[in-house]
Amino acid sequence: MAIYALYHTIENINVYHKYMTFNVDLHVHSKFSGDNDADPEETVLQAIKANLYGLAFTEHYSYEVSEYAEHLREKHAENIKIFRGVEFSSADGHCLVFGVNTDRLSIKNASMEEVVSIVNEKGGVVIPTHPFRGNNSIGESVRNLKGLCAVEGYNGYSHHSQNKKALKIADELNLPFTGGSDSHAPQEVGSCYTEFNTEVTQDNLVDLLKAGEYRGVDIRKISRIWPF
Repeated sequence: MAIYALYHTIENINVYHKYMTFNVDLHVHSKFSGDNDADPEETVLQAIKANLYGLAFTEHYSYEVSEYAEHLREKHAENIKIFRGVEFSSADGHCLVFGVNTDRLSIKNASMEEVVSIVNEKGGVVIPTHPFRGNNSIGESVRNLKGLCAVEGYNGYSHHSQNKKALKIADELNLPFTGGSDSHAPQEVGSCYTEFNTEVTQDNLVDLLKAGEYRGVDIRKISRIWPF
């Protein structure tokens, strides 16, 4: 009932109105990540309400578990762009992967260096997530990685001080930085996002990420930390 009501408050919003920038939350989870009970469609509707241009479902461990996004993409095509990726767990920490189906690659328990090499070879991109949040983060070892697309500079579950370190390392490595809410509940979507200067589509997302013409944005007034 709540989803129905929310849908009818926003059904007339059109994703194709003229954007000065194209704001996409590149790091979103749902109940299919296994660590929350967020309904994917409710998250989409909240993203529309937040006036996001798009969002990317990046479930933990598996790309294929986000198959549900294909139906949602068609259903809400007039209001928002929906992308798919995965938050992959390398031996060294978490990273976003776009452009390849990681379930079909032999990278289980691989180091992030190996993940970057294999994903790049297949035409995809790798972005270390929340690099200075402690558990499941690569930390200073990010300096030793070659072939990264970007660094997640703004993560909605990281403290500002942790994001500040991520931004600093991105600058030192001359890499662009993204933003993503790391949403585990619908109301969290869009707290951080990536601002693109060019319209983002299914066909050009990976190319735009490689081009680096974007920046992460954090709209939170108060930072929070996932209770690890």
